[in-house]
Amino acid sequence: MFNVMRLTAAAMARQEPEDGDGGRGVIVNTASIAAYEGQIGQLPHAAAKGGVVGMPLVAARDLSPLGIRVVTIAPGTFLTPAYGTAGDQLEAYWGPRVPHPRRMGRSPGYAALVQHICENDCLNGEVIRLDGALRFPPK
Repeated sequence: MFNVMRLTAAAMARQEPEDGDGGRGVIVNTASIAAYEGQIGQLPHAAAKGGVVGMPLVAARDLSPLGIRVVTIAPGTFLTPAYGTAGDQLEAYWGPRVPHPRRMGRSPGYAALVQHICENDCLNGEVIRLDGALRFPPK
């Protein structure tokens, strides 16, 4: 992720600013709420996501002279086509554990947050949890 962000920022820095504030755009990374409360047996995953969570503020400060913002989304459980037929089982397990709404996340909600991040130029150097207030238990 760091390498992709580095290369993306270099390409963005070569572009003309797109607004009167000198903005050249935003990099949106994806982490996971596992960065905050990974489950037993998920140490490598939690550590990797923790590294992603640690990047946006420092990257935003480093890239601010170039007019590049950095924001990270930390989603909870999301129902995606990648789960295939197991999606119904995962929804039945995780859905009731989400305080509100009592379901797994959906990709349109993720896309709407990305759009809002792009449109709101005051969002910078931040991690936004997108999890319906879900907190992973230890197991």
